[in-house]
Amino acid sequence: MVIPTEIRQRAIALLEQLPGESLVKAVEFLEVLTSEALELKEAPKPLANEAALLQIIQKRLSSSEQDRLDYLRSLNESGKITEVEHQELLMYIERVEQQDAERAEALIKLSQLRSCELKTLINEYLPSHNNLA
Repeated sequence: MVIPTEIRQRAIALLEQLPGESLVKAVEFLEVLTSEALELKEAPKPLANEAALLQIIQKRLSSSEQDRLDYLRSLNESGKITEVEHQELLMYIERVEQQDAERAEALIKLSQLRSCELKTLINEYLPSHNNLA
């Protein structure tokens, strides 16, 4: 097997030998390959593992983060929140919403994996209130 460093050096040597028009085509081709590689890298990995799904379902803010969120919400409700605190509040809200979306997806996959109703898992794993209620 050729070491990646040697492959890169070989590619650079070949690129240096190309005339202008061919060099442009080669760079465009490399950009397409790079884009595809990034998409594959960023694509979510399939979660067939029940433990991994449960970890997503049970993930919550830490107690200190939840306390901070509660404090920022109270400031917002009283109208005494600064712009910096408001931006921090929005950051927390976005994070909680993202976790909720991931949790919903994991619950659906787990219900399919266990061949049970989604409602059963919701009742089992979700608290009666959420972080934004």
